[in-house]
Amino acid sequence: MKQYREYSREEMERELAELKQSYREYQMRGLNLNMARGKPCAEQLDLSMSMMDVLSSEADLHCDDGTDCRNYGGLMGIEEARALLGAMIEVPPENIIIYGNSSLNVMYDAISRSMTHGVMGSTPWCRLDRVKFLCPVPGYDRHFAITEYFGIEMINVPMNSDGPDMDVVEALVASDSAIKGIWCVPKYSNPTGITYSARTVERFARLKPAAKDFRIYWDNAYSVHHLYQDRQDYLIEILAECKRAGNPDIVYKFTSTSKISFPGSGIAAIAASQNNLEDMRRQLAMQTIGHDKVNQLRHVRFFRDLNGITRHMKKHAEILRPKFEMVENIFDEELGGLGIGSWTRPLGGYFISFDSLPGCAAGIIDQCRKAGVVLTPAGSTYPYHRDPNDSNIRIAPSFPSLRDLEVAARIMALSVKMESLKKLLAG
Repeated sequence: MKQYREYSREEMERELAELKQSYREYQMRGLNLNMARGKPCAEQLDLSMSMMDVLSSEADLHCDDGTDCRNYGGLMGIEEARALLGAMIEVPPENIIIYGNSSLNVMYDAISRSMTHGVMGSTPWCRLDRVKFLCPVPGYDRHFAITEYFGIEMINVPMNSDGPDMDVVEALVASDSAIKGIWCVPKYSNPTGITYSARTVERFARLKPAAKDFRIYWDNAYSVHHLYQDRQDYLIEILAECKRAGNPDIVYKFTSTSKISFPGSGIAAIAASQNNLEDMRRQLAMQTIGHDKVNQLRHVRFFRDLNGITRHMKKHAEILRPKFEMVENIFDEELGGLGIGSWTRPLGGYFISFDSLPGCAAGIIDQCRKAGVVLTPAGSTYPYHRDPNDSNIRIAPSFPSLRDLEVAARIMALSVKMESLKKLLAG
């Protein structure tokens, strides 16, 4: 197959005319398809429905230590929930605080607390002239939204196949005390799907930041979200690595069951050193008397242990895997060999990252919208919604049905072809 760049101008114009006719046919169908956000589909949510039957009015709502989950208390979370999520993210339960339903809320709290009260006795960020954050790109739009909301200056760090460019990270954090943190999705990263290598994690643990209140915001959202049982990425556990490196306080690790049980009704947690946890506990004691212990107990009795979570996530994989493979196969079929785009083939997580020719992403997304397919807005995977190359598109295959997903993927491939030809014809 010839690449589009090898076409004569007449061939490009003829190909574009044929593509436009196919595009008009899709437009006439009045479609309304969505690949914008990584939402679990109804079939995935159905997997957790029996959780609603775990507790009833006759259930004993006491923990093993006698805690009555109906009442006040339990600032750190019930012991059983700390053990369950600790096993899931490979940290001791004593290093965990269980929060409410959203890890994003926990991250927001961590930033907000640092702004108003500082980190472990350091100057509150709101009193500083400048506060900066490192942002591996392409990355998670909601991370960037938090730091933008607080007026924190965001600095792009390129993502490589093994994680953020650590030469850049090391140089920046060592030279600038205004840099207070870095956002990370270390496993099946959003949106690229890559997992940080052992060497990358080791280098993170051994960072020598100029700011004593610098923290790694380690959002391990997809720790158990494998698509394949025989091919799974492995990630070194960051807290233990930081402790070995003599740097135990440098990291906050976040997790939740949002895409395991019910998004919006799961449980979230932060894991950190005892020094960090004590710092958080002081603020948390002013904020709440304790989070929803009944929901924590519900999750514990439904999953029981890590094996229960593993079995449950295999069921998720059976639903998600065909969707990812369908998108990848359609892109192979429609775009392979044309030299107009590249895409990731993740082994887990919720996203496929697509890179078009420079200057084409916004146009592709707009063409998809006009044909009834909603994608994440152009630039969303970069701070301030500014993709310097206008090339990255995040694809979320989880929510649509297989039938709808096939149509959506073909419309996207068609849009990629049209916008690429327009770009090449414009010279």
